[in-house]
Amino acid sequence: MRFILKSAFWLVAAFLVIRPGVDLPAAAGSVTAQAMAAGQSAIVAQIEKTECTTLECVGGKALLSAAVKSTAQPQAVAPMQISSTVETAPVPRPRPAWLG
Repeated sequence: MRFILKSAFWLVAAFLVIRPGVDLPAAAGSVTAQAMAAGQSAIVAQIEKTECTTLECVGGKALLSAAVKSTAQPQAVAPMQISSTVETAPVPRPRPAWLG
C-alpha cells in the first residue's frame, strides 16, 4: 500500500511539472525576464536614493541609471541546435573524375 501511495505521489508531481501544453523554454524565459526586471528596479532605486550635492554626483547617478537600464535588457539568442552552421561548415572537395 505504501508503495502505491508513493508511486501515485511521484506520478502526480511529475505530471504537474511536465504537463501537456507547457512550453518550458518560454516559461523559463519569462521567469528570467521578471527576475531581471526586479533586479534592475532594485538597483535603480538604490542609485536614486543616494543624495547628491555636486554636479559630478548627479551626472554619475544619471550615467549609472542609464547603464543599468540599457544592459538589463536580455538579448534573444538562438539555441545551438537551431543556429545554422551552413556558412562555417567545411565543404568536401569534389570527387576526382577518374574515380567515376
